[in-house]
Amino acid sequence: MKTYFSGILVLVLMISCEQSQQKKQETPKEDIVEEKAISDYNPEGKLKELGIELSTPSAPVANYVNAVRTGNLIFMAGKGPLQSNGENITGKIGADLSIEEGYYAARVTAINQLSVLKAELGDLSKVKRIVKVLGMVNATPDFTDHPKVINGYSDLMVAVFGEKGKHARAAVGMGSLPSNIAVEIEMIVEVE
Repeated sequence: MKTYFSGILVLVLMISCEQSQQKKQETPKEDIVEEKAISDYNPEGKLKELGIELSTPSAPVANYVNAVRTGNLIFMAGKGPLQSNGENITGKIGADLSIEEGYYAARVTAINQLSVLKAELGDLSKVKRIVKVLGMVNATPDFTDHPKVINGYSDLMVAVFGEKGKHARAAVGMGSLPSNIAVEIEMIVEVE
C-alpha cells in the first residue's frame, strides 16, 4: 500500500512540475502588450512628430518656483498661454475668445508646462503618469463649456504620453486671471 501511495505522490509531483514549466514558458498577452508599450514610450519623439519644439521656460513673475518635487511627484505652478512671440493669449472666453481659441490657448499652455517639465527632468521619458490637472478658464459668468477649453491641454498630454497622459482633472471658470490671460493651468506629475 505504501508503494502505491508513493507512486501516486510521485506522479502528482511530476504533473505539477510539468504544468509549472508550461506556465513559465507561456508569456501572457498582457505582458507582451505592456512590454511593447514600454518600448514604444518616447514622449520627446511624439513631440517631434507633432512638430512641437519646447522652449526655455519663462521665469516665475513673483516669489515662487515653476516646479517643486517631493518624492516621486512634481507639483507644477500654474502657467498661462505665453506664445513664442512673447505675447500671452488674453481675453475672456465667451466674450473676447471662442471655445476654439480657448482650446488653442490651453494647448499653448500645455507646451509651456512641458518645457518646464523637460527642464526639471532632463528627459520626458521619466514621466510615469500625468496625475492631476487643474484648468482655470477666464470666462464670462454665463460661459459653461470650461471642459471644452481645457481639452486643449488634456488632448496634448495624451498625444505626447499616451495612456500615461490620461489624468484626473478639474476645469473651472474664473472671473479674471493675471494679466487677463485666457487660461492658467497647473499639473501634478508622477516621475521615476
